Formats: sequence, C-alpha cells, structure tokens
Amino acid sequence: MGTVVTVDAFTHDVMDEGWWPSLVNRVQAELDWVDNTFSTWKPESPLSQLRLGALTRDDVPVEIPVVLDLCAALTELTEGWFDPWALPDGVDPTGLVKGWAADRVLALFDRDLLCGALVNAAGDIASFGGPTSDTVFTVGIVDPLDRSRVCQVVALNGALATSGEAERGAHLLNPFSRAWESASLSASVTGPDLAIADALATALAVGGGEMLALLDTIEGYEGFLIDRENRHLATPGFPFVMNQQSPL
Repeated sequence: MGTVVTVDAFTHDVMDEGWWPSLVNRVQAELDWVDNTFSTWKPESPLSQLRLGALTRDDVPVEIPVVLDLCAALTELTEGWFDPWALPDGVDPTGLVKGWAADRVLALFDRDLLCGALVNAAGDIASFGGPTSDTVFTVGIVDPLDRSRVCQVVALNGALATSGEAERGAHLLNPFSRAWESASLSASVTGPDLAIADALATALAVGGGEMLALLDTIEGYEGFLIDRENRHLATPGFPFVMNQQSPL
C-alpha cells in the first residue's frame, strides 16, 4: 500500500505477552497479502492485471470484486464525489483499500484479551474499545496549515479517516471537473467501518460543503472539514472533545 501501518493494543491486566509475536506475524502477512493483491504500482498484482485486461473478475481473488462492488455502492451513495472509475489510468480503489485493510487487521485481535486496540494506516484509524475498560481513545486532527499542532480532538468510537492535500499535495481528483483539486484543506469522517469512512473522507475533501450536507444524511457517519477559507464545519454529531467548528 506504500504507507506505514502501526498497531497499538491495550490489555485488561498484566498477562503473558507470548501471544504478541504471533499476532504481529499475522498482521504482517495480512498487510503483505493486501499489498500484493491490490497494488496499482506492482504490475504483477491481480488488480494491476485486471486493470490491464489480462485478467477478468472471475480470474482474480474474490476480495477484489468485493472491494469493487463496495466502491460502486459508495460512488452511488456519494452521488459521484467518490468515483474510482474516474481516474485516468483505470479503476483505482486506493481511496478505500487502506481503510479496508486496517479493518481486516483489527479483526485479527482477540477482543476478550484486550480492552482496546488501534490500527493506524497513515492517519486513518480503525479501533475498538479504549486504553482502559472504561475509557475511549481520543485522537487529534492535525491543522493542515500548521502540521506541528492539533486543531481538533476527537473521541474515537470505531473509525476515523482524514483526507486532504496537506501531506501529499494535490493528489485528489475531482470526478466532475477531472482536475486534481479539492474543495477542502482537510476532511475527516468517523463511523463504524474504516473502509467506508475512508471513501467518504475522500469524497468530502473533494466535494466540500456539498458533500458535507450529503454526509449528514448517511446514518452512522459524521464529517468535519476545514474549507479553503480555514472555516471549521461539521455535521451535528461529529464527536469532538474540544469543539471549535462553525455550524453546518
């Protein structure tokens, strides 16, 4: 996936840590499989071969059609603001796969052994529980105009995905103008599923206020964006710990 993934796990009590090396190996194997299957940079990956027309949907691992079907559903849900088929080199589900992979890694954890865990895929976070059995995780959203500071703090209950140009520059395609541009400095989405939140954050970054209004109608997911005028806007249920946004 061309990115860094970190994992943090919190146990209920002091316990034998012999389980941890085995889990690390399973996590590494899972991420290697996702990268080898879905990479658009590796010409031999099944997804690359599908994009080239060398393989059909029937020839590739079943997970690829599953992901592409989810992409199609999210393209419809976002009214086209998330559209992996709009990219110039062929379908590219990268805007969803990172979150999908983190969700798969999180599913490897034994929730009976742990009070909480975080899988952080380059700032997109899948989680359950908290650092103790009676707390939740709190995470910061980086200020896109000053990456040395946090501009908002969020109570994490599931997933948080953030998209924008602050770290990678203009890499988001507007599916309607076909220009590499976004309407937001930063866009974040929370919800139960990181794959879906990842796609919605991409759509929110590109679609700005129009997509934020649409996101307010999607059950279970909340959005926060910083627009080009540095205004902080959010859906009413976004789980701020410290709230400095303007009303939607």
